[in-house]
Amino acid sequence: MDPLGLTRRSLAEFGLGGAAAAASAGGTLAQAGPGGAGAPPGALAVTPTSQAGLGPRLTLHAIDNAHGTPGAGLVCDLSIREADAYRPIKTVTTQANGRPADPLLVDDGLQVGRYELLLHVGAYFAALGVALPSPSFLDLVPIRFQIRDPRQRYHLPVLFTPWGYSYYRGS
Repeated sequence: MDPLGLTRRSLAEFGLGGAAAAASAGGTLAQAGPGGAGAPPGALAVTPTSQAGLGPRLTLHAIDNAHGTPGAGLVCDLSIREADAYRPIKTVTTQANGRPADPLLVDDGLQVGRYELLLHVGAYFAALGVALPSPSFLDLVPIRFQIRDPRQRYHLPVLFTPWGYSYYRGS
């Protein structure tokens, strides 16, 4: 089965057919807790850690919308713009929860400036064995943003598929 070929039959295999029917009939849906019965593959096993009381930082959360899971194993290159070019700062790989082990930038490392986060989505989907055309539609996805106030916390949720992506400044 194509891992991205979702049909009513494939949804029913995951026990989602009844949920879709209940939702369309105006029923109420409940989601099992992390790792509980009915939890989707790749569901978080622990709750997210509170960011309250933490200093300035830039954090990332990669979400694989094609599979409905955290984007575990996504390689990302962070760079800052200097003059007319981007200078690499670091390369990170997301963990099972779709987040790097540490913030991308923290405290004094967070500076005013223009940044680029380069997502290696082509390699990510290839590593999962997803059948895609060659060359794939998306390979390296640049996300460009600005830090204007280095005293704040910035969170960058990124949702991606082999065919598109979106991102925003989260909280």
